[in-house]
Amino acid sequence: MKTAEQVTFGGSGLDRAAHLRGDGEAQKRMSADPRARCLLLWRGKLLVEGERLERLAWVGPTHPLVTEGPGGEAETPIFLGLDENGAPLFAQDISAWGAEGQDLTGLGGFVDRSEQQHPDLPQGQVFAELRRIMTRLSPRDAELAATAKAVIGWHASHRFCARCGARSEIAQAGWQRGCPDCGGQHFPRTDPVVIMLITHGDQVLMGRSPGWPEGMYSLLAGFVEPGETLEAAVRREVLEEAGVPVGAVTYLSSQPWPFPASLMFGCAGEALSRNLTIDPVEIEDAIWVSRSDMMLAFAGEHPRLLPARKGAIAHFLLQNWLADTLD
Repeated sequence: MKTAEQVTFGGSGLDRAAHLRGDGEAQKRMSADPRARCLLLWRGKLLVEGERLERLAWVGPTHPLVTEGPGGEAETPIFLGLDENGAPLFAQDISAWGAEGQDLTGLGGFVDRSEQQHPDLPQGQVFAELRRIMTRLSPRDAELAATAKAVIGWHASHRFCARCGARSEIAQAGWQRGCPDCGGQHFPRTDPVVIMLITHGDQVLMGRSPGWPEGMYSLLAGFVEPGETLEAAVRREVLEEAGVPVGAVTYLSSQPWPFPASLMFGCAGEALSRNLTIDPVEIEDAIWVSRSDMMLAFAGEHPRLLPARKGAIAHFLLQNWLADTLD
């Protein structure tokens, strides 16, 4: 696809400067750089600002919340890379903050619309859920947000060595954990997931999971298994979930998806049948949707069907399918 990297979280060209991650002296110099900035995260939510919460908010690396404040699983700031002017960018987890007196009712919900204001930060800078604001961010802010959220989330779930169980330690400016007991080295993981635009004539296959809002459907998706190609994963997942055999499969686009740490591989597949046999363990429902009905859904005019969530690769692929721009 000519527009493949225009999907949310993709294509901003962030300079990750990986060669600096293991250079202790370079890390010290960057931390002392007056241009350096640090992005704060709290329980997976990012510090943002603006009238519509449309941009990331930053603090200096010497801010008390970075140097002295409540920490999270990432014990030290994570080096994200360099901005377009060469200024170093970091991320710091402050999840140990108790958020006393804040609205916490939305935490962990399907859609978290709550915002948390830290008393040591300026008014207008709040912690917000990335799913809620992802389409408002610039491509660069979106890539930085996805990177920070995924790496800090990895630290939260990989505190101990997978080989011997000992507590591991941060290394490589946050891009590695090392075990002091057995010498094991562990790196941030990314889980490959296929998401499928399965068509038969002018109809596309859509499914929904239990607990989704009424009328919400999306493209079928599933994890790639060890020893499996993307094409094989597409065919297996569609057959398992909807009972539909798939013929030719082609790759379209990818999207980092930091919920918590997936890489979505968008593929197109040609269905060999429209007969559906739904596996209720995998999905709640599956339907064939015509191009005209999908156009109504995207316009918000369909009586029953909601479009896929904006910002997700499913929405991106369907939008390009409707516009005939999948090539």
